[in-house]
Amino acid sequence: MPQVRIVARNFMDMVASLPALKLDKLYDNSFICEAILRSLPPLAKKYVLQLLYIDGPVTAKLLEEWVVPDGVSKHKVAIDRLIQLRVLSETLDRKKEATYRLNPTFQLNLQKHILHGGILPREPMPSNVTVRLPSLEDLDAYAVQQWECFLLHLINSAEAEKSTNISSSMMKVFQRCLLSQKDDREPPKLTESGFQFLLMDTSAQLWYIIREYISNSEDHGVDTADLIAFLLELSFHVTGEAYNENTLTDVQRRIIKDLADLGLVKLQQGRKESWFIPTKLATNLSISLADSSSRKQGFVVVETNFRMYAYSTSKLHCEILRLFSRIEYQLPNLIVGSITKESLNKAFESGITSEQIISFLQQNAHPRVVEKIPSVPENVTDQIRLWESDLNRVEMDPAHLYDEFPSRDVFEAACDFAREYGGLLWENSKKMRLVVKAEIFTQMKEFLRRQKQ
Repeated sequence: MPQVRIVARNFMDMVASLPALKLDKLYDNSFICEAILRSLPPLAKKYVLQLLYIDGPVTAKLLEEWVVPDGVSKHKVAIDRLIQLRVLSETLDRKKEATYRLNPTFQLNLQKHILHGGILPREPMPSNVTVRLPSLEDLDAYAVQQWECFLLHLINSAEAEKSTNISSSMMKVFQRCLLSQKDDREPPKLTESGFQFLLMDTSAQLWYIIREYISNSEDHGVDTADLIAFLLELSFHVTGEAYNENTLTDVQRRIIKDLADLGLVKLQQGRKESWFIPTKLATNLSISLADSSSRKQGFVVVETNFRMYAYSTSKLHCEILRLFSRIEYQLPNLIVGSITKESLNKAFESGITSEQIISFLQQNAHPRVVEKIPSVPENVTDQIRLWESDLNRVEMDPAHLYDEFPSRDVFEAACDFAREYGGLLWENSKKMRLVVKAEIFTQMKEFLRRQKQ
């Protein structure tokens, strides 16, 4: 059975993939520079701050002196990340000794932002103009409700609210990556990627949809750099404050309406003015994926007899659990079901993996069981894996083998690089060999080329 694995990268991975001209254009915005700084690994962040007020180039040897011996591999990964983002430029002299220098535009704007702060292109509207704004609790509830309705449309469930209208832009994102439709007479159906998407946590789902939305925007003539800049700018707005829609361009107004479908903003209309109110989903956009995935309240209890109890009133939770379990009955605040071989086989055939199911159950474990080790009984997790292995006795993955590294430092740096991109399949430290996924071959090739210089 083919396996499809989808990865949710954050904004900085998309920024790194932009052409050099668009990337330099982004750095004209001081808020983008701060967002880049926030996203960097700790060591890379340290380098930027230490180089921020150094105008001339710095030798590679000097940077290496800032690192303890055990941190050589992390140092190389940090430098590579900064070069990818064009935050750092690398120059080789005649002796092939490298020197580094901060991007002048990035450096100047970050200096200004740190010293004087940034000024957003729009200020919150005065309270005497806006009607009664929702409280932060109401805004959070609105964001959750919008997101759940959005996902229910994806599941194509009868439970989805009929009054909810998903914009054509959002539906095209679905059609592109998560839904498939054989002909116009049949409703769209979830792809294998779509099933896997539903088991991601909310922050990972959000990044995935935003990434696809940005990719899809190019077909409508929207500049990718401008869109990323606007979304990152939006993350610096204040949650719960109202901002006038008249401060937006026509393109930004269309984007705001699409983001309202996702629950990132709430739109309101007054007598004369209309405004948008950012939710936490929007203001967390510039935070890295790892940092934004704070633990939410769990609701699932799994027993050793494979019985499952979900303490939830959410229609979405019920539909997601139905993907891999047999729902037996549902009370107003309780969903009761069982994990069976038949229900799991159906999930496996849809492209969901055992690890994704186990991860979902662990991440959403009820507070009463979350502190137990393990939070999901071992006999249940082992059996889920065994039932999957019955269907997947042999698994084929396109991959590349690397060996004959010039030094152990280069080998360890290559392992760290592949691991960071989620492409490391196997490594042998003794013989200095590693196998990586074929999908990161280009990045790996470029990384190793730089190591040889």
